[in-house]
Amino acid sequence: MSQEEMAISGTGSALVDYLYSDVDFSSPVFQKYISKKTGDGGLYPGRLVFTEELEQFAQKEFDQALRDIVGNRAPDSYNIGGPGIVSLIHASQMLNSPEFKVKFYGAAGNDKTSERIFNAIHNCPLDTENYHIFEEKYTPFTNVFSDPNYNQAHGERTFVNNIGAAWAYTPNYLPLGFFNSDIICFGGTAIVPYIHDNLAFLLKKGKQNNCITIVNTVFDFRNEKKFPGKRWPLGENDESFQFIDVLIMDQEEALKISGARTIEEAIHFYINKNVSSFIITQGSDTIIAWSDGSFFEKTKVLHLPVSELVTEEIRNNPQKSGDTTGCGDNFVGGVIASIAWQRQSANSGLLDLIEACAWGVSSGGYTCFYMGGTYHESSPGEKLNKIKPYYNAYKKQIQYLNKP
Repeated sequence: MSQEEMAISGTGSALVDYLYSDVDFSSPVFQKYISKKTGDGGLYPGRLVFTEELEQFAQKEFDQALRDIVGNRAPDSYNIGGPGIVSLIHASQMLNSPEFKVKFYGAAGNDKTSERIFNAIHNCPLDTENYHIFEEKYTPFTNVFSDPNYNQAHGERTFVNNIGAAWAYTPNYLPLGFFNSDIICFGGTAIVPYIHDNLAFLLKKGKQNNCITIVNTVFDFRNEKKFPGKRWPLGENDESFQFIDVLIMDQEEALKISGARTIEEAIHFYINKNVSSFIITQGSDTIIAWSDGSFFEKTKVLHLPVSELVTEEIRNNPQKSGDTTGCGDNFVGGVIASIAWQRQSANSGLLDLIEACAWGVSSGGYTCFYMGGTYHESSPGEKLNKIKPYYNAYKKQIQYLNKP
């Protein structure tokens, strides 16, 4: 690994989100498409379904269902989405200096959607040299319906995903250079099937090359459909867990991957599976974090609050609110950036999990102030400078925490 430049490489979900805001999830027309039972292909707030599955559920083409839900209006906006690329875009914006190189390895088609992706990231510091174009495939995309009034005005989204070219992306597209990185990230691989189904092999290969390994998850509709009511596999076998330095999930994903009924049971599951550390986000509720002391300093199970400053600004200035799309992905990007900063300054030794979560919380919280998951900077360092006040306020907010 380079001593002069820290290499951060990631793969996973990358797509265009077509965003429809102010969709009333409680309306009769939306309720027609709501899931009746697990894995049936219906819409469910906070979850992802595939276009083909929704079509089977609704017994109609998706375009008809879309018109039913939103009328004839075009998307309010579109933005780069996907837990793989969005987290790395944010990390690259935060780490935009010669000491760091952030790279994305992924799949796109040769179409209008991929043009939108490459145009959008043209001035972004993310290296996309290994973003593979499949000429005969279409670029993955997701229709995102957002209801800002859902869950007592905390807001929620639901997603209809087209996997597209991601079906063609296999481990063979990850060259040796990927595994020669200092940090490797796997984001939302459940919608990049062949990467997901070989995750244990890829993580083990990374650890053999002394890589730091970070995994952030996404709703796994493919395995939810295949194994309704069963645990979601995270790779080909449970060996994957022991090769993960940082596992980041939301509450539902944490429950589904563990097969647990409660979050307490899920916590014990991940500890027993020898995950080095994990972070579980819970929307507007507390963040749960834990470390066994092998990567981050050892901690008890932590319950960290969300940002009071972000919550207060949205409450007092509703016009500042964008939507919650990409909050979790930017949280991950903040954690990645913090790990890179800490690793650079410490060189060796254990890192600070609370510090990583602080950058995650402030990054995810700031996402609430704009539409979509990707922020388009007008100049280098702009986003970092905008987030720093929220980070500083959050550090003051949690200064009561005593490290074990």
